[in-house]
Amino acid sequence: MKILGKLIIIGGAVDKGSFTETDLDTTAPQNLNFFEEGILKRIIKESLYKENSRIEVITTASKIPRQIGPEYVKAFNYLGAHNVDVLYIEKREQAMDPEIIQRLRDADVVMFTGGDQLRLTSILGGTPFHDLLLDKYRNEHFIYAGTSAGAAAASNNMIYQGSSSEALLKGEVKITSGLGLIDDVVIDTHFVQRGRIGRLFQAVVGNPKVLGVGLGEDTGLFIANGKQMEAIGSGLVILVDGREIKDTNLTQVELGQPISINHLVTHVLSKNDTFDLDTFKMTIKSSQYV
Repeated sequence: MKILGKLIIIGGAVDKGSFTETDLDTTAPQNLNFFEEGILKRIIKESLYKENSRIEVITTASKIPRQIGPEYVKAFNYLGAHNVDVLYIEKREQAMDPEIIQRLRDADVVMFTGGDQLRLTSILGGTPFHDLLLDKYRNEHFIYAGTSAGAAAASNNMIYQGSSSEALLKGEVKITSGLGLIDDVVIDTHFVQRGRIGRLFQAVVGNPKVLGVGLGEDTGLFIANGKQMEAIGSGLVILVDGREIKDTNLTQVELGQPISINHLVTHVLSKNDTFDLDTFKMTIKSSQYV
């Protein structure tokens, strides 16, 4: 199935970092690299009507939605996008409200903020809002952008809990169903800063068909056609490919015991590098061998 929409998933930090300052005009000069070359600028550039696109910021995952939402509006405004508003959905009943559904129908871009990804799936999952979100992504020139929880929830398989330090002990990582915009991947966020490589290893060894995606902060992936991935932002994207795993003790050890994995393949992408989900081929943009 040809997917017309685009995904932009971000590893986090944008909630409390580069633009959520009380005095944006004063702090903007030191953040110009983030604004002009960074992820929010890319969201606007890729959208259907550019600066005139209708953007809805969705704060469902956040515990402080009334603080976070306006900061995103402010940041998009700074970049020249002024058709932006915050869509507050805090209960399942709101995800069935005809007025809220119409706002999603009119949107060219949705930006899901960080917080708790389980709030996203438990509030939105199976509602008319969720159904329309999937339909627009598959059949329209529409952008789903999400940071932190908003990124983790984008895939079919979603990590919602798990200690970073004990992630390679059997049973420490909890996985449930996400919003289902992209298949056969599992996404973890704040990846480098919080040392979450073990969480991704355990997620992949349980089903090696699933590609693990670890997103650093202020770093993300732009995904077109549901298959073509490009690293964006300032940091690293780690991909964990379990298809060539030769052996593991996963089914032999008890809960809480360490997991062994033989021959787990990893890739490290930085800005502009690409990866094809059909061929599993990575291309380094600035390869020393070109």
